[in-house]
Amino acid sequence: MVPNTLAFWSYLIFLIPSIICSLFVLYHLLFDRVLRHALHNHVIIVVLFIVVIYEITVYPWMLYYYQYQNISGIPNIFCTIRTFLDWNLCITQTILISWAAIERHILIFHDKWVSTKKKRFFIHYLPLIVLVLYCFIFYIIVYFFPPCENLFDHSSLTCVYSCLYDIYAFAIWQTVAHQILPVLIIIVFSTALLLRVIWQKFRIHQSIQWRKYRKMTIQLLSVSLLYLIFYLPLSVAHTILLWNLMDDIYFEFQDYAIYFSYFVIPLFPFVCILSLPELRTKLIHTLHLQRRRIVPEIILIKAPVYKHMNI
Repeated sequence: MVPNTLAFWSYLIFLIPSIICSLFVLYHLLFDRVLRHALHNHVIIVVLFIVVIYEITVYPWMLYYYQYQNISGIPNIFCTIRTFLDWNLCITQTILISWAAIERHILIFHDKWVSTKKKRFFIHYLPLIVLVLYCFIFYIIVYFFPPCENLFDHSSLTCVYSCLYDIYAFAIWQTVAHQILPVLIIIVFSTALLLRVIWQKFRIHQSIQWRKYRKMTIQLLSVSLLYLIFYLPLSVAHTILLWNLMDDIYFEFQDYAIYFSYFVIPLFPFVCILSLPELRTKLIHTLHLQRRRIVPEIILIKAPVYKHMNI
């Protein structure tokens, strides 16, 4: 089992820089006209909003739990809201990234499908709206309006267990459709996109707009690699759970899989910056200007001291 102290400090170290990075990326994606109008950035923008909400709501609660290891006296409604946000936001951003893996094939190889406003609405905007609403309504029902009574355990991090998970068909749908399938889609469609782009690039001798498609491809592959590293172990754990192959080794593996899965959210903004050359340039420029501003201030502060000493 992962020690609470290790979980606390490892999450805290990444959390604050991640929030700053998320706001930086969001600011430029929203206020830069070119970046804002690029269709392939829209999923990233929505996921970044989810990341920020998650980081300022769920993670402080996690840090409190790992620090004090005691949440007795917490109202049940607080546990319900916290668990709803955790599951809803986590599953939503995973499903959105899996959709992005599919949509990249459309944007690169079937761009005529989004050539008009009507087509863009049905192919691009409507899936985003439907997926977000589906996850929101699904977990609203699961945690706030279940047909049975949820169970509360104030010694647990989630502190509420939905009674719907006791229904086998529901548990299968939740596990397969929300946790296993999205990760498989990310892996399969990202790999297929890479192979497809390379094949097209050499088959028709770069007659496709390679530079334009390269950015979209690199962005998706970078994000997909993040999910592959930190979410795949958890998907494997869920698959083992479905087959009832649990033993002591499984429960230890599951603890570490859950621990590493929580790094996806804070690392996501950094992956966005690394995969977008425009943002990397702006970040370097911002840091350079900040450094030039700090140096003169230090000189101005020290100058009167030297003058006084000469007197």
